Amino acid sequence: MPFTREEYYTFIEALLSGEQYQAREFENEFFRDLKFNYYENCTPVEELARRGKDTLRHGVMRPMGLEHEGKIPFAVLQLRTENRDQTAFNLVGCQTMLRQAEQKRIFRLIPGLEQAEFLRYGSIHRNSYLNAPQTLAPNLTLRNARHVFVAGQLSGVEGYMECVATGLLVTRILAEGIPMLPPETILGQLWRRLIDPSQKNFQPVNANFGLLPAFEVPVRDKKLKKLSLSQRGLEALKTFLEEESD
Repeated sequence: MPFTREEYYTFIEALLSGEQYQAREFENEFFRDLKFNYYENCTPVEELARRGKDTLRHGVMRPMGLEHEGKIPFAVLQLRTENRDQTAFNLVGCQTMLRQAEQKRIFRLIPGLEQAEFLRYGSIHRNSYLNAPQTLAPNLTLRNARHVFVAGQLSGVEGYMECVATGLLVTRILAEGIPMLPPETILGQLWRRLIDPSQKNFQPVNANFGLLPAFEVPVRDKKLKKLSLSQRGLEALKTFLEEESD
């Protein structure tokens, strides 16, 4: 949904003034002695707006590459289809702590959604994960309970593929006690990140090419760079597996 400059800043002002859900007494009691932070990828949309009025239009509402009536909008909100008939949509990036009445009022300020019917309201989900670098041994067991292996989201990775991959990794460790995977592989780098105690502010991470060691000679073309990183990783893994089988 495209925004004009005026529509965008009206929406931002509404987000900033909207009434948020307040934790109940028992919830405050539970979190009393914990340092609570939003996971960056799940930060409420109104909290992002508080970082600066242009934060959203340079982030999840970035309009670059999109056109509406021959012009690039000031900002855009993506709608994701929720059903086959395309009669229900998800507001991308709009996880929120706003109260339901406020959500109805504020999200109807989005151009085109003035008469929207809300089938379900936004919410924040809690990502539960260990401070892996401080609690996990190199073989992904708990330091204080070496018979307990940890994988998936609880270990500190984010994403379906990453959770499955760490699960498979743990089964290999259990069955064969494999050593650390090559640093040229993304799973090897995720593994290293989970057990690196030098990290001061550990948060879950997705698999991404930025985890891999850079080439000595930089590759400028992005597509070629990703292809080269993939090929290097496959070759390193092939060599690793051949050495392990000897």
